Amino acid sequence: MKKILFTLVLALAGHHISYSQGCVAIRQFSGIGNAVGQLNVQSKGDWNLSTNYRYFKSFRHFRGTHEEPERVEQGTEVINWSHGVDFNVSYALTDRLYVLASLPFAYNERSSLYEHGRQSRHMSYSGGLADVRLGAGYWLLSGERAAKGNLALGLGFKLPTGNYNAKSTFYNVGPNGTSQIRPVDQSIQLGDGGFGITIESQGLKEFKSSLFGYYNAFYLLNPRNTNGTQTFRARPSEGIMSVPDQYALRAGLFYGVKKIHGLGFSLGGRVEGVPVRDLIGESDGFRRPGYVISVEPGVSYMLGNVTATLNVPVALVRNRTRSLTDIADSTPENIRHGDAAFADYLINFGVAWRISKKAPAVFNSL
Repeated sequence: MKKILFTLVLALAGHHISYSQGCVAIRQFSGIGNAVGQLNVQSKGDWNLSTNYRYFKSFRHFRGTHEEPERVEQGTEVINWSHGVDFNVSYALTDRLYVLASLPFAYNERSSLYEHGRQSRHMSYSGGLADVRLGAGYWLLSGERAAKGNLALGLGFKLPTGNYNAKSTFYNVGPNGTSQIRPVDQSIQLGDGGFGITIESQGLKEFKSSLFGYYNAFYLLNPRNTNGTQTFRARPSEGIMSVPDQYALRAGLFYGVKKIHGLGFSLGGRVEGVPVRDLIGESDGFRRPGYVISVEPGVSYMLGNVTATLNVPVALVRNRTRSLTDIADSTPENIRHGDAAFADYLINFGVAWRISKKAPAVFNSL
């Protein structure tokens, strides 16, 4: 039973940090948990192969935490449909040190009025390879100290492999109302054009039989200032796309059902977002900063060395914070505050296959 719980809890704690939830361009990445074996009992030589699928539809507009339902009522809302699939492979160099690689792909559709001369609603599209990620992680505890829980730290690199100048057809924007080929909105660009550094941590704790706590924290440092992609926005300060940092934090509880071998449920919370300012480098250009706080129920099932997980975060708080250009262009009489569209929920489905070099010795007596 403990082997099953370890597998399930690990699948949850390392579930993908992937997240664009609308016009706030929080991009897809996979957490360091995809790299490990089973909690503190991963073995040298183990492989972990996984694939994750994500979907959301964003259409509810927020300015700060205030929703603007009139946008939907009047038919002026912006709608994003986003599909993402990533393929992950990891390898345990030792019982505690592992390396990983993540290959993500995305397909996005965006429907709007304002991007097409405000005369009629049209679609724009993007699809293909997103930003590849390479990384490594290390479990801090071993042996008996790790029997009831463990803590891992990870460091990675995000490569600018995704097209950050993806283009589509925009209508009624050229001379005499003609169409033009232009870059798509920042929220559906496949990459951000920056070489990034990811800092991550995850932890697991057994409280009692079948009940575990978990957390996963992630921060992406994007030192590059702007990427040169035009936005065609009215304000000169927003004419070029920014290359923003992003962050995510998940925490919750996992329960393994003793009477149904391999089945488990989880319930937690998560917050993810784009900050107003980057930690390193300048923060010029156009970005939509903001964050989402969600409650995250989930279910998982393990059969042999294969684990499937389904998580559906449901948004509780959506906040489109003021950007630096909002602040700079404001006056006491006119406080500027851009809006953004957010999703009600996000669907995450993953399948992981652990290929063990040998059976972990700790389970020989189970």
